[in-house]
Amino acid sequence: MSREGVFLLVMSALPFLGALIPGLMIRAGRTACAAFAAVPTALALTMLLILAPSVMQGEVIRVELDWLPQLGLSVSFFLDGLGLLFAGMILGVGLLVTLYARFYLSSNDPMGQFYTYLLLFQGAMLGIVLSDNILLLLIFWELTSLSSFLLIGYWKHLPEGRQGARMALAVTGGGGLAMIGGMLILGNIAGSYNLTDILSQGDAIRASEWYLPALILILLGAFTKSAQFPFHFWLPHAMAAPTPVSAYLHSATMVKAGVFLLARMWPVLAGTEAWFYLVATTGLITMVLGALIALFKNDLKALLAYSTVSHLGLLTMLLGFGTKLAAIVAVFHIINHLTFKAALFMTAGIVDHGVHSRDIKRLGGLRHLMPITFVIGTVAALSMAGIPLFNGFLSKEMMLEEASHTGWAGSAWVVPALATLGAALSVAYSFRFILHVFFGPVRDDYPAEPHDPSFGLWAAPALLVVGVVVIGLVPALVVGPLVAVAGGAVIGGGELPYYSLRIWHGFTPALFMSAAAVLGGLALLWRHAPLDRAWIAAPRPEAKVIFDRLIAAAVSLARRITDGTHDGAMSRYLAIFVVATVALGAVAWSGGGTPPPTRGLQPVPLVVAMGWALLLLGAVSVVVTHRSRFLALVLISIIGLMISAGFVYLSAPDLALTQISVETVTIILLLLALHFLPKNTPIESSWLRRVRDGVIALAAGGGVGALAYAFMLRDVDTISGYHLANSYEGGGGTNVVNVILVDFRGYDTYGEIIVLAIAGLVIYAGIEALLSGHAAARIRNTDYAQDRSRDRHPLMMVVATRVMMPIAIMVGVYIFLRGHNQPGGGFVAGLVVSIALLMQYMASGFAWTQSRQRIAYHTMIGWGVVIAGLTGAGAWLAGRPFLTSAYGYVHLPPIEEFELATAMAFDLGVFLAVLGAVMLMLYSLSRIARHSGETPNAKPMDFDPTERKTDPKEGV
Repeated sequence: MSREGVFLLVMSALPFLGALIPGLMIRAGRTACAAFAAVPTALALTMLLILAPSVMQGEVIRVELDWLPQLGLSVSFFLDGLGLLFAGMILGVGLLVTLYARFYLSSNDPMGQFYTYLLLFQGAMLGIVLSDNILLLLIFWELTSLSSFLLIGYWKHLPEGRQGARMALAVTGGGGLAMIGGMLILGNIAGSYNLTDILSQGDAIRASEWYLPALILILLGAFTKSAQFPFHFWLPHAMAAPTPVSAYLHSATMVKAGVFLLARMWPVLAGTEAWFYLVATTGLITMVLGALIALFKNDLKALLAYSTVSHLGLLTMLLGFGTKLAAIVAVFHIINHLTFKAALFMTAGIVDHGVHSRDIKRLGGLRHLMPITFVIGTVAALSMAGIPLFNGFLSKEMMLEEASHTGWAGSAWVVPALATLGAALSVAYSFRFILHVFFGPVRDDYPAEPHDPSFGLWAAPALLVVGVVVIGLVPALVVGPLVAVAGGAVIGGGELPYYSLRIWHGFTPALFMSAAAVLGGLALLWRHAPLDRAWIAAPRPEAKVIFDRLIAAAVSLARRITDGTHDGAMSRYLAIFVVATVALGAVAWSGGGTPPPTRGLQPVPLVVAMGWALLLLGAVSVVVTHRSRFLALVLISIIGLMISAGFVYLSAPDLALTQISVETVTIILLLLALHFLPKNTPIESSWLRRVRDGVIALAAGGGVGALAYAFMLRDVDTISGYHLANSYEGGGGTNVVNVILVDFRGYDTYGEIIVLAIAGLVIYAGIEALLSGHAAARIRNTDYAQDRSRDRHPLMMVVATRVMMPIAIMVGVYIFLRGHNQPGGGFVAGLVVSIALLMQYMASGFAWTQSRQRIAYHTMIGWGVVIAGLTGAGAWLAGRPFLTSAYGYVHLPPIEEFELATAMAFDLGVFLAVLGAVMLMLYSLSRIARHSGETPNAKPMDFDPTERKTDPKEGV
């Protein structure tokens, strides 16, 4: 891996690693917390600046680490001109916001928590702009929604903060789900999920029949994230977040993610009529509508929020035009919007901080009381209005020039006229920000005494407005190279179209449109009061009300469906699941494509036929007699033993051993459980429901049987040939089944023992809760001993189990040791030893047997899982995949050569986990008996034959 690749990888990870620091450093003070929160951002920005010269020269830096290559998922990043621009924005503004937040947040705000959320959000945004794999990009895309939810709802004590966070998550999360589908379609068309591969196949993607569905789904993700109409309503409600969050979201991150996606996908998705009409039209509507709403907002942050919506619409419109020059203008305006919008939001925060109000109608005259804030806010607002000598003017003029050459549905004036209207509205709300906040007479009813803040609060916006002025005066020198390299990345390389970043372009249509916009904006501001009254009186749909009603309707519908289906009836759940499964299977089977049979039926011996008939009879008997719990259990045990015999007949001794061992353990535990249950199961279902369930069961069983029958009549390619060929050479064992369990499919086995361990622990925890809750009294008052045998621990059973115990242990060890080459293994050995111990408990009683226990069952389970896991992880030391076996042969005279394999250690873990889980289940059941008042015996039998009773007549 090259040095540049390492830098890129570390830079992407730094914000996530840094998110761990603020929560710890807050104990050292607020300044230390802010300083250490800035360190990862500063380091990442330093690495970006080191990589920048190579990118500016046209190099694309890549780094890739395999993650799940079978699924096309890799941890791959790349840095080109567009990524450099956005990464610089994210990290640069992130550093300024960190400084600003240190002085903005009050001492009551949990600053460590704030910086943790901020760095998580920063890392997610950085991941979006640097990802070279669309699946990885999707992960970061959803992380931005989650982390922005935390930032917007940071002041969780405010209802508007909680609602704004929920609204943002619902809208952007929903769009993200749609985008996932579009990205998967795009990757399928291109045959790769690597973004650099996709970007090179623009012609093939646009020619595909799946182009339009992919385009619509991806645009849904971009439009919701960038608050485009009709999804624009969530962004203003996100203003409930602290102002540092608003400044960051609106200028450099969250809402720019959708614009970034449009720019990144421009080479492969742009250039079609569908792209133009969907993207350009949406952007144009959003630009005008957002500016119109902003003009009549009295809350400073709401005004700026809707202005952001308008400028995002402007950027979307430019990218939607589909021309190379319009795409480069969009890149230029992204930079300009970053500088003046972040400064304006910070200015609004300073005003709120100093005056304790953001209501324009309670402000005015602040230019004398807050001169520094006045200069910063005025310069930024003039740039937003597109006034000459500031950077906003340059990109506005270039936008109007592109609009003047763009037709819509055969009309040459629609786009220019609406673009001019949007620019006029922008002038109006920008000058309203200046005049209604800073000009006018000084008031005597401010909520607090206005004053300029400390240097720490105005330093960040001041630095940004310096950029506004410098870029406005010498744009080609300051940002010209960056615009060129980023614009080149957007248009997919090749020769850049001619453009000029200068103030004067002559008497062009854009100049007259700009002049009309300024004059029109001033006229709108002059008549603002009557227009405001008309706006308030005019009927119009409220997006928030519509959203709330949609959410309420969705919740109501979900509740009705949930209450109707999730009524606690297990039979209903099973019926729905089984019917759906059978229906899907029937549809799949009826679709055709099944080859004709290639095999004939094998002869069926009479004994096998009789066994099958008895098995069928046993299954039917269970259904008929299932209300008698004990009889049903006996029949189930018979069926299990017959299945074991079937495995033996079909030459599957491993399965037979496992089946008979599991069957024995299960039956014994169920017998113990029946001790605490009524003898018979009550009838709770009507005959109609029983008929329904019978039909469903027959359909499901018949379907599975028919499927098995169809497969057995046809030759099917399986992986068994590979296992047979590589069992000995790859796993060092001749027992293919065991090698599969501990090597080829060892991860499955590892998961199964974890599930078994969890089951044992859950049963223990459930009974623990049962014995300490309200049900404990009912258990103590229940008489379970009414039909109990007077000879609970008969002498013959005690003696027999004592004799069997060492033999059973020896058999278990034998089965364990032979498992790698002969039928057996750790799972079966664990069950065999469990049976031996179960018999001891049944023969001599729980108390007597438990007193001789030396290892706690919880510990046994834990050690089993740990040993199995460490055995699997040991393969990493040899550079092999998890749970890869290693084996070798050892010769110890006079013993003949024998094999040692790491699979034995894994099998030991399986053995301990199985034994511990089974015994923990037994322990849990026995606790109920002891809690109910059953007297445990302290001796191996109900009487001690060594004791002699005293007979008064004999005197002894």
